[in-house]
Amino acid sequence: MKKTILIAMLAGFASLAANAGEYDISVDRVQIDTGDFVKEGIGYNGASPGPILRFKEGEEVTINVTNNLDEVTSIHWHGLILPYQQDGVPGISFPGIKPGETFTYNFPIVQAGTYWFHSHSGFQEPNGAYGAIVIEPEGREPFRYDREYVVQLTDKHPHSGDRIMRNLKMSADYYNRQQQTVGDFIEESGDKGFMATLMDRMMWGDMRMMKADIEDVQGFTALINGKGPEQNWTGLFEKGDRVRLRFINSSAMTYFDVRIPGLEMTVVQADGNNVQPVNVDEFRIGVAETYDVIVHIRDEQAYTIFAESMGRSGFARGTLAPAEGMVADVPEMRDAPLLTMADMAGHRDHGSMDHGSMDQGDMAGMDHGDMNRDDMAGMDHSGMNHGGDSALPEDPFYAKGSGLIPAASNGGKFLSYADLKAQKPLYEDREPTREIEMRLTGNMERYEWSINGVKYEDADPVVLQYGERVRFKFVNETMMTHPMHLHGMWSILDVGADKWNPIKHVISVAPATTVYMETEVDAPGEWAFHCHLSYHAASGMFRKIVVEGGPDSTVADGKQGGQQGGES
Repeated sequence: MKKTILIAMLAGFASLAANAGEYDISVDRVQIDTGDFVKEGIGYNGASPGPILRFKEGEEVTINVTNNLDEVTSIHWHGLILPYQQDGVPGISFPGIKPGETFTYNFPIVQAGTYWFHSHSGFQEPNGAYGAIVIEPEGREPFRYDREYVVQLTDKHPHSGDRIMRNLKMSADYYNRQQQTVGDFIEESGDKGFMATLMDRMMWGDMRMMKADIEDVQGFTALINGKGPEQNWTGLFEKGDRVRLRFINSSAMTYFDVRIPGLEMTVVQADGNNVQPVNVDEFRIGVAETYDVIVHIRDEQAYTIFAESMGRSGFARGTLAPAEGMVADVPEMRDAPLLTMADMAGHRDHGSMDHGSMDQGDMAGMDHGDMNRDDMAGMDHSGMNHGGDSALPEDPFYAKGSGLIPAASNGGKFLSYADLKAQKPLYEDREPTREIEMRLTGNMERYEWSINGVKYEDADPVVLQYGERVRFKFVNETMMTHPMHLHGMWSILDVGADKWNPIKHVISVAPATTVYMETEVDAPGEWAFHCHLSYHAASGMFRKIVVEGGPDSTVADGKQGGQQGGES
């Protein structure tokens, strides 16, 4: 019996046969053509993105990974629940794969849904080392569809990851192409008055920050399944089809706002876990998140898949069509959002932005200690009006008045975390045994990112006990949005739905907000926990988690931090 791996190639699709449950993957230097530029990168089986790996829930898989690079590599199976030795993080779960060597991963498939895989070594993932995972459930899906496509998003930059990191260290706004100009000042003065605009500019200038600091890295070409906007990846359908689209954000740094003009999307899965269906016109997908949506297409016209970056500096475009060559109108990107003072909560040392020593009481009303509210299990940020536009829609996962609050382009429904409810509870609803606060901190001038004011290399591991239920409290004291990813265990996002709280592997935390998640500590071993923005993790927003006890536990005492195994 043979099993096929579908490999997304630039020219189409090729297949690679393997024995049932056994796969071969090579890590290679590849050429990446975005339609805007061609660059050398890293891929799998000769392509970037690499294979779409298709597994079946309940099977045991063996994956032989051969390193054809001249440097150490690794593969992390993002979102998969597996033994920690198979997690693929050098320096934490294994040493890495040396040049010329083959490492064999072997683990059971204990879940279903949409996931992805990528290198956890250096900046190999931003340089192209990523692919998709589709896992078929043992039983029937609770929703109906006629065909499916993976829609894997990424932000491909002409600069290498190492070069980007050097430039950010040299100047944190090196890649900011949307800095405000004199013309912007004049226009805003006409709306708000000269003195109000001048005072606003002086305040931001005193903090050495800019309202346009939403994306650290601009100048990228956004891709869908390895194809740039002009290359136009296309998925075919027949009239009447229900099409399942498995969206994966494999970007290094970019959040995308996704819509298909003319089609309503039904969200049925988040981070591989089924949710109660939500009909939306648009959704925001954080770095490393996945969303599965179903669209019901009742006619024979083409539709554009349009994913514009949260900072409106670029967009990915693809097409759903009944025949090759058909296209639909491509929307214009909307105006770039600007941060407001609501997104600045917590800043004291405006010159250095050193959040490790912040006295949040220095800005009245911004004390994060007041953010633990019972209205929505700690999630109601509605009291945080710091001068933003009161006409903006509200979302409990953004500070009130934030410049980042999303709105659908057609005035319809934009997905919120608050809309996500698990279809079936995975765990019994019980009280956490303790709470761990993780303040998301940073120094923008030096481009250093940290947790609780401490970078990874200076931090002790976080030690958990097998069998406990831990409540994590994320307090974002920075102006950036951080997608926090815990390896090896599920993250139960608190949306105030008790046992129906959604199960995820990435929790996005917007500026000036506090977000809670709970974790059933059911996986012995040593795990990574980090921001999934590549250059934030590399700069120190990373922790090692040690789970002590449990069956067959051979975990060390975990008193030292060890070497970080990659950036994403």
